[in-house]
Amino acid sequence: MVREEQEQNMHASTEHGSLHYDVVDQVAPWREARAPILFHHGIGACAAMWAGWVPALGDAHRLVTFDMRGCGQSHIPGPDFAWSLDLLVDDLFAVADAAGLQRFHLVGESIGGTVALAAAIARPDRIVTLTVSNGAHLGASIRSVEAWQSQLDQGGVKAWSDAFLPGRFHDGALSPERLAWFAMQQERWPRESILNALEVLVGTDLSSRLKHIGCPTLLLHPDGSPFIPVPVMAELHHLLPDAELHVFGRARHGLPFSHAVQCAGLLRTFLDSRKVR
Repeated sequence: MVREEQEQNMHASTEHGSLHYDVVDQVAPWREARAPILFHHGIGACAAMWAGWVPALGDAHRLVTFDMRGCGQSHIPGPDFAWSLDLLVDDLFAVADAAGLQRFHLVGESIGGTVALAAAIARPDRIVTLTVSNGAHLGASIRSVEAWQSQLDQGGVKAWSDAFLPGRFHDGALSPERLAWFAMQQERWPRESILNALEVLVGTDLSSRLKHIGCPTLLLHPDGSPFIPVPVMAELHHLLPDAELHVFGRARHGLPFSHAVQCAGLLRTFLDSRKVR
């Protein structure tokens, strides 16, 4: 009898509140066990943005997604809370531990990609492979972020989100329904979470530590991100010991959502070709 798909909605406890996570387990019981995959989204997104990746991966891997701290059903810190990259790395492993992931493939987009790089440096024994989409190792290279606070101050989160969307997606890249859904998720982010997460990102420089990432790494990047130019991702590719880089034409910063099928297909090919379990 084939095991029915299991979807679980859970929370991981941390010293500073809980983190919401979901598990999708579609793997047939007779399939050889392969390492699970943990996904980390970026600012303005949420755990559900990864839904388009499930068809290409869910038959072979248990999939875990979560709302990062500051958004969705996870802990929303107060204005005086001390954000840091180390905290976000600890959050990632708290979710992994709660979901029972000892060794796992790690996928991160935008700030989630930066956190994923830091996690692979901090705990290489836990990470089988690493995938970074539209992310950076060097926060100071990120463009256009100086406008975010003024947008938030002058028009609130809705104005910030409206200004952000064209940087995420080309006109016509999404159906009206998908675009409206993404905009709604983005507008739910609290102002302080946006600015505090951004401060962590801009203050990050992992350049000198990237040589310690020994696991196979897949880099996915749009040709038209207004925040992270292609040369920054090319530099990341150069600094990593074992990495593949794929640049998508006519794509912007929302790459893993607008091109979910293509991105997930590349990840599946990457995992299969590397024969990693």
